Amino acid sequence: MSYLVPARREGRRFLNPVPTEMGGLSVMLRIGPEFFLGSKARSPRQPLGPFHTDPRVYAEAPRTGLRITWLGHAASLIELDGVRILIDPVWEERASPTTWSGPKRFFEPTLPLEQLPRIDVVLISHDHYDHLGAQSMRLLSQVPAAREARWITPLGVGTILESMGVNRNRCTEVDWMDAVQAGPVTITALPARHFSGRSLFNRFQTLWASFALVGHTHRVYYGADSGEWPGFEEIGARLGPFDLVMLEIGASNPLWAQIHMGPEGAVRSFRALGGRGLLMPIHWGLFDLALHHWRQPIEYVSAVNDLKLWSPIPGQPSDLTKGEEFRSEWWRSAE
Repeated sequence: MSYLVPARREGRRFLNPVPTEMGGLSVMLRIGPEFFLGSKARSPRQPLGPFHTDPRVYAEAPRTGLRITWLGHAASLIELDGVRILIDPVWEERASPTTWSGPKRFFEPTLPLEQLPRIDVVLISHDHYDHLGAQSMRLLSQVPAAREARWITPLGVGTILESMGVNRNRCTEVDWMDAVQAGPVTITALPARHFSGRSLFNRFQTLWASFALVGHTHRVYYGADSGEWPGFEEIGARLGPFDLVMLEIGASNPLWAQIHMGPEGAVRSFRALGGRGLLMPIHWGLFDLALHHWRQPIEYVSAVNDLKLWSPIPGQPSDLTKGEEFRSEWWRSAE
């Protein structure tokens, strides 16, 4: 049995690659008091940073052919074998449908959207607010750096982007297992165990995905949002070995472990993917989206023996050399 197959639907709703329980009102009732009353313990005492990205760095190609600028949470700028890929860009102050409430950034964007270098691909994994910001999309669709960019999104998300000003002719919607060529880089949409929806009333109506980015020299896996599932081993066998595996470690809780793997799950999933290359922890350090202390996920993975990490400073363009760790540990001095 192969887990790597196109997405299935049940009516208008996309299905996860394996049976998945989401939890509902009962989960909210269980966590509600702690979520709303315990927020001080989950956020830094002071705003983090400031962190700055020097746009002049991008005037020269990465010396190793692979350079990562982690912009916080799930957003990154990946320069891979000559192609620049901007992933899940969120410049908003809050990961929320409103500007006045919801999870607020721990630090400011590391550079203005207007200072981005030329972007070849904007890659969106799914439509949740911490991965797809409406104002970010509107601005990004207008800046010169992204004027010629190709937008790659899972099925249904292109319609949302069009409503935010993105040129639909530049947008390619993909199903799981679809591959798109961007210069020398092949971008393959892969299953993930998560869900979609920008409100309580349209869940599962657009698709969600993870992605393999395969160039002529380097391979990167972007896990986006996902719970653990048996398909990771097959992804690693068919599309790896990966030089860099980007997996979420934050916004986790045992009550929703089937859709957010957390730090323990990230370690297991990295090893299921082959355990080679470097693990880059993402989906942490920018928004308060769960019940854990903001540093708990990175503290856990940093303490795991025999685990090679790529954990850069936010906003710092960093060249990746195969197999060589980078543990900035900027978070240890932050309160």
